[in-house]
Amino acid sequence: MRDFLNFLRSKTLLINLGLALVALVLVSWLALQWLKGSTNHGELVKVPDLSRMSVIEMRDVIENANLRYEVVDSANYDPEYPRFSIIEQNPPAGNDVKENRKIYVTVNPSGYKKVTVPNIVQVTQRNAASMLRAVGLDVQRVTYINELGKDMVYYIKFKGKNINPGDKLPKTSKVELVCGNGTIPGQARVKSDSQ
Repeated sequence: MRDFLNFLRSKTLLINLGLALVALVLVSWLALQWLKGSTNHGELVKVPDLSRMSVIEMRDVIENANLRYEVVDSANYDPEYPRFSIIEQNPPAGNDVKENRKIYVTVNPSGYKKVTVPNIVQVTQRNAASMLRAVGLDVQRVTYINELGKDMVYYIKFKGKNINPGDKLPKTSKVELVCGNGTIPGQARVKSDSQ
């Protein structure tokens, strides 16, 4: 036990501990310097405003700023932006980011997504209009033909052509409903005897 206590008080142990401490400080300092250099510590780039740019313009701007990009594919068509232009970006314009940071952009599609025309044949005009609105379509006008079912939908038209339930139309399209006027085809309306 006495030898161990003498060893703890010896100059050799103190010198070795001092050298180990100096080596630890030196290695830590070198590691921090390497991290600063490899992560571009303190070197920030302002995120450019990509709004309304075409994809080609956006690519050039991103590359010139030493950034990367990824297109997010989940946008709904926005008629206030040009087709195939940037409508959103993350991080937003003006933020400071490190070089080589990935910027996520959302591109405006070429038009509205297509929706399926619901089966509204033999449905009342009022219910048909509600069903169309629910999928993103609108009624532009209603025309009437001689058919017994008053206000019953018999045909659906889009741009003057008959369409069928299940057909696909661009969202926000306006359709024409062809409904019955309550008259039997081929006969004029008959007044009742009480009139």
